[in-house]
Amino acid sequence: MLTNGTKRGFSPEILHGLKDPKVGRDPRGHYVFTLSEDVKVYFEDFYRFLEKSEKRCVEAIEELEEKIQSSPSEKGETLAYLRAKKIVSERLLDSIYRHYREDTNLGFVMSAWCFGTVVLERVEIYRGKISKGQIHDPNIPDYPYFVLRYIDEIYKVVLLDLLEFPEKAFSIRWQYSELLKRYSKVLSKVTTGLHNAMLFLTVCGQ
Repeated sequence: MLTNGTKRGFSPEILHGLKDPKVGRDPRGHYVFTLSEDVKVYFEDFYRFLEKSEKRCVEAIEELEEKIQSSPSEKGETLAYLRAKKIVSERLLDSIYRHYREDTNLGFVMSAWCFGTVVLERVEIYRGKISKGQIHDPNIPDYPYFVLRYIDEIYKVVLLDLLEFPEKAFSIRWQYSELLKRYSKVLSKVTTGLHNAMLFLTVCGQ
């Protein structure tokens, strides 16, 4: 259970009654082979990782809030840095909650490093929406330039620190993206092939 009371989506009771070929069990417990990596991930390991990460994240956010409150308004650079770090930390915390409580989609269960790359991309997307004025974030002042600049500079380091990852953890993110691109190309070719076959049969049948 997380510190805010959120319970595991795939609880032991749910896993015992789950009839899904993607879920296996061995002496260590229930596991799933992830789609993007094709590796065995144990539910117990994944949830423990999220629980430990959530505690560090909550503590970091509380500390940042105290620093922001105690920093004088004329310390613009300092406040921009603190707000940027808080935004990144909150995106991570939000992702932890989403993955922890999910109880229907097994795709939300993944290796720790894969989870980190997912959060990394979510932060980048969120940052882009802020810059376009599509999101109103309470951490963003009237002029968000300096906060956005600091997000660009620190978001990877902040995530690595909160997740207790080595720097190389994010070096494989492009492999996941490339894998997804390949799947997309294969599906596109299959769809095109089926469409052409149906068109050919339709023409021949006339």
